[in-house]
Amino acid sequence: MRWGSDLAPVVGVEARQVFDLPEARLRTTEHRAERRRCGCGRVTAGGFPGQARAAACYGPGVRALAAYLAVGQHLPVERATELLACVLGAPVSTGLLGGLVAEGAAGLGGFAERAREQLARAEVAHFDETGARVAGRLHWVHSASTALLSWFAVHPKRGVAAMDAAGVLPGFTGVAVHDCWSPYWRYTRAAHALCGAHLLRELDEAAGQPGQGWAGELAEWLSVAAGQAAGARAAGAERLDPGVVDRLLGRYDQILAKAHAANPPPPRRPGQRGRPKRSAAVCLLARLATHRDEVCRFLVDLRVPFSNNQAERDIRMVKLQQKISGCWRTPAGAQAFLTVRSYVSTARKHGVNPLAALRQLFEGNAWLPAPSPP
Repeated sequence: MRWGSDLAPVVGVEARQVFDLPEARLRTTEHRAERRRCGCGRVTAGGFPGQARAAACYGPGVRALAAYLAVGQHLPVERATELLACVLGAPVSTGLLGGLVAEGAAGLGGFAERAREQLARAEVAHFDETGARVAGRLHWVHSASTALLSWFAVHPKRGVAAMDAAGVLPGFTGVAVHDCWSPYWRYTRAAHALCGAHLLRELDEAAGQPGQGWAGELAEWLSVAAGQAAGARAAGAERLDPGVVDRLLGRYDQILAKAHAANPPPPRRPGQRGRPKRSAAVCLLARLATHRDEVCRFLVDLRVPFSNNQAERDIRMVKLQQKISGCWRTPAGAQAFLTVRSYVSTARKHGVNPLAALRQLFEGNAWLPAPSPP
């Protein structure tokens, strides 16, 4: 009997696949540059590729991974060197990692220019700011972002000087979505929209105060209006039905009228100077009345989202970085980190693998978002 001649017929197959990483090992490529002397006595030497920076050095793949651990995963330098040593089977100095982010930022001049230019030309952009410790002192990180772009800049100040230095708002003519921080209003070439999520939080707090029932009504109004706008946007509509908008805006005005009736101006005492002190609820009411168009812009322009969550998601990494790795030691180091972070964030938004984008950067050919149409 031949082996296997009486095997039972196959009645089914079960397959299982195991996905695993190959053993990580460094690969060394040696480059040799010859020197040759011609008959005239002149010596000509060959050149090395840009990645061969010294007699022995790590290439763009290792440098990209190290930079990603810093700006993408926020690992402190010591922990990143420990991880790389385990992965590569070779020691990596903290000095190398400490200089990689600055090296990467130095190659991103073209990216920074394009990102700021495209953000300044965006129809709608999101802006935010948050405090960060730099060299032991409070600084401010300012962000400008869209669904496809991110730009972060650090400055000792929080206001207009910092926003001008960030390089987006001075030339911005679209709709700026923000949290109503007063310096934003200085940019009069832009239209403005206020973050509804911020307002909801403030209204919920005000509704808990005596006599401020209007705040709960307006919070409910915001939720209903946001649902109407989201539904129209999901259906592909270019705008809400004008009748729906008119009814919603009319209801907004009715609620504010009720709020003003519940909060008449306090009587001025004899000899009192200046404006009487106002409660947080009254200050919120004044803001809602003054900036009615900006509060309701998401209703009349469906390009404008209800909240500023895009900016808040993008800038949240600053707090994560400070919590895990501590403050930045110098303003230059902080800006280098934020420039590379802008690059990584923008690449990810375009569906580009951050490690691949960083490898291109350290190969001297940084990835760039497509140019804006003329």
